[in-house]
Amino acid sequence: MNKIFSELPVTVFEAMSQLARDNNAINLGQGFPDHPGPDDIRQAAADATIHGYNQYPSMMGIPELRQAIATHYQHWHKLALDPMTEVMVTSGGTEALTSSILAVVQPGDEVVVFQPVYDSYLPIIRQAGGIPRLVSLKPPHWRLTEEDLRAVFNHKTRAVLFNSPLNPAAVVYPREDLELLARFCQEFDAIAICDEVWEHVTFDGHEHIPLITIPGMRDRTIKVGSAGKIFSLTGWKIGFVCAAPHLLRVCAKVHQFLTFTTAPNLQVAVAYGLGKPDEYFKSMRADLARSRDRLAAGLERIGFPVIRSQGTYFLTVDLSPLGLNETDEDFCKRIVTQYKVAGIPVSAFYEQDKVTSVVRFCFAKNDATLDAALERLSDAVHRR
Repeated sequence: MNKIFSELPVTVFEAMSQLARDNNAINLGQGFPDHPGPDDIRQAAADATIHGYNQYPSMMGIPELRQAIATHYQHWHKLALDPMTEVMVTSGGTEALTSSILAVVQPGDEVVVFQPVYDSYLPIIRQAGGIPRLVSLKPPHWRLTEEDLRAVFNHKTRAVLFNSPLNPAAVVYPREDLELLARFCQEFDAIAICDEVWEHVTFDGHEHIPLITIPGMRDRTIKVGSAGKIFSLTGWKIGFVCAAPHLLRVCAKVHQFLTFTTAPNLQVAVAYGLGKPDEYFKSMRADLARSRDRLAAGLERIGFPVIRSQGTYFLTVDLSPLGLNETDEDFCKRIVTQYKVAGIPVSAFYEQDKVTSVVRFCFAKNDATLDAALERLSDAVHRR
């Protein structure tokens, strides 16, 4: 058996979700909304299923969606893309990332990765023969530093895998950090693979800036997006890869042997959704921000030290000031069994130099769910 995969533990998402099921707990661990998603976008998918084409679509994605992606990024980020040579549709963001990593990384190449890290990154880098070079980011700000980057970049660095807005730390990186990372990519001739699936889920005036738009990065960046996150339709698995032609061509050759193509009815619906007016996206952010604030205020009221969430579906709390004498993993197991609420220990997103005091909660839930969770947690920081 392939040890890269056979020796992997059960993912923290599945483990905590199973504990939530076993304990009949409210699941604030895994990141999915309560609501079914926008009615009009789902209706567009249904209409395309009944009245549209349901055989193999173009491997690269239907032309109407590729054009919609290019138009969308031109509108939101002033990023000019050729839809036919610089845009590809994949079966989800994870497949987009896998195609990108396998396209770029060869045996012996080093890849800079930032912890906390999404759990698919490291196995795929290793499957490609790459060597992860890990940077451990620290709460409460999770910022990049020149010292950290200088410690991991070298002549063997082939790529950097960068996630912004960062899940699970819920931080949106400012231009200053992006320019610092861009400088290192250019100095060491590295390709940036950018996981930007949370690009529309930002709050409080924090602006997502794609690394591909930073000077010097246009031809050395692979940008990954996800309709599932943009439209709160996490089961649809429609991903986007945007890159200069010389990069996208190789990503496409990997994609053809992974999933080859993606459901055409969902592509039609996503193309429709990407063309929705700005007010839709602003309203989505406002609704999520309201839920974030509801959960944050409730957690603070019962004694949790909340780290402000700048984006994503998540907020985090730092247990270290509470003196609980337990790790984030122990705390999460305790609250799911004793208080019937599931969270995620952020230490699970580290392979080394772990931060063990931070817990992540998902706030993309309805008010009743959040209020019930808060009621159950009301004694969790005081009683052991």
